[in-house]
Amino acid sequence: MRALLLAVAASLCLSACSSIGDGGGFGSGYSLVRPRDRAVGDGTMIVRPTQAWNRQSQVVFDDIRQVEDWTQNGPVLDSLSFISGLKDGKTIVRQWRKADQQVPRFRSNMTAPEVAAMLETFYRTRAGTVDFRTLGLTPRTFLGQPGFQLDFDHLDGDELWRRGRAVGAVVNGRLYLILLDAARSHYFPAALPEFEAVASSARLRG
Repeated sequence: MRALLLAVAASLCLSACSSIGDGGGFGSGYSLVRPRDRAVGDGTMIVRPTQAWNRQSQVVFDDIRQVEDWTQNGPVLDSLSFISGLKDGKTIVRQWRKADQQVPRFRSNMTAPEVAAMLETFYRTRAGTVDFRTLGLTPRTFLGQPGFQLDFDHLDGDELWRRGRAVGAVVNGRLYLILLDAARSHYFPAALPEFEAVASSARLRG
């Protein structure tokens, strides 16, 4: 999620980039996200940011309606990604069926370790990650349901270490997840309080 690794990464990443209107953003391909309630992804999850963000017009995770990416300083530096209502059998990125390296399809009975492995595979096969290190996988309530928190570091082809935190849960057989991915040295700790505020605010429509 962060930077779509620089252009290229700008389009490959959730990792180095994952990012996701209401008005003009800071550049072409972005629109302003104001600090108020907003439905994300397919519209079934609502969050309330406390700061302004910029929504990327092209998502990193590519199931289109179910994924949304935001950034504050550009996807190479920080990104906030939302997966909302991903259905059984769907993938978080568009891929050719005959491709040698495949990101696993989401299954409604996936465990937290299996979702974490799915994310790691995405980073390694589609986001240019050369070193992925899981820092922790712990239970965490999300959307009022038993969920998980995944913390990880990854090194990408641009030789920049990034840190990520994903909080998610499977609700009614669908995956809901929020992921922060940012440069480890400064941007991740700077964005973490906002990530926690957004994750805590998340609720399902209706």
